[in-house]
Amino acid sequence: MTGTTIAAGLPELTAGRLADSWQLDPYALALVLVLGGLYACGLVRLARRGERWPLARTAAFAGIGLGGIVVATMSGLAVYDHELFWPAAVQNVVLDLIAPLGLALGDPLALALRALPEERPAARWLRARLTGRALRLLTFPLVSTVLVLASELAVYFTPYFPTALRHGPLHELMYLQLLVVGSLFVLPMLTREALLPSWCSHPVRALLVLVDGLVDAVPGIVVMTSSTMIAGGWYASQHRPWDPSPERDQMIGGGLMLTIAEVVGLPFLIAVFAEWVRSERARTKALDARLDRELAPAGGTAAAGGTGAAGGTDAPQPELTRPWWETDQGMVGERFRRHGGGG
Repeated sequence: MTGTTIAAGLPELTAGRLADSWQLDPYALALVLVLGGLYACGLVRLARRGERWPLARTAAFAGIGLGGIVVATMSGLAVYDHELFWPAAVQNVVLDLIAPLGLALGDPLALALRALPEERPAARWLRARLTGRALRLLTFPLVSTVLVLASELAVYFTPYFPTALRHGPLHELMYLQLLVVGSLFVLPMLTREALLPSWCSHPVRALLVLVDGLVDAVPGIVVMTSSTMIAGGWYASQHRPWDPSPERDQMIGGGLMLTIAEVVGLPFLIAVFAEWVRSERARTKALDARLDRELAPAGGTAAAGGTGAAGGTDAPQPELTRPWWETDQGMVGERFRRHGGGG
């Protein structure tokens, strides 16, 4: 059913109708089923091996990620996106910001690599793609930020959007474009896999998220303040007595884009800080384990040497294994020796 046919008999848009109106989008449904099915297969594989996967990640992937796709493409936003501009604007920002954030919080890449045995061709293929130059370039922080901004501005300030309103397949392609481009920035920031350059530490990521939040606000501000009507011919032909004026409709849409972009930025930043804390805890745990391994031989050898001395044995004693901080030539070792071996 085309957008024109749908819009022909639509009643006045209210909050209740926005919540109750739904339509089937077979292409979006197929994408949700494929993504959800692959994620579920990974969970089953881990469960069979007795490994656990965080429930919160699964909930975020299914509820925010896949749920965001469903809401954007099949709820009242999709029903009324050919009638009014502001539902289309909200629909697009959900696909561009909210759904990618939910998918990234589920960390599907780490799940896939854990679920696939390393000797399987699929695992080798996936690792090769993740380390390939093409993906590294597209997910490079500055590149992905520019792509997100360019994608949104191209939708609204070229013939792309009005043409997509007239042609269903192109509209579906626009949906996919917004989802993929949004994921190129969000997913590398939150995944446990090393997709970003080595200099992109968690503090740097937090700074990049702040910058991205400012960039995401640009399309909303431009749309809200622009004197050029976006898809003005289309929406003017669909105008009903109960519709807001096209100018007010576009102002509402731009304001909602700006509001949602700023609201999404906070949980995104919190998620980056949570990954930062988790990473530091893992690093501390690994350092503690290393110290335990370094100290264990030294303690055991010293005990053995003491027994030999007590027994009056003149056999040469093996050299004690010294902890790494005593032989370290860097700042830690220098500070240790300066303070007399730590007392």
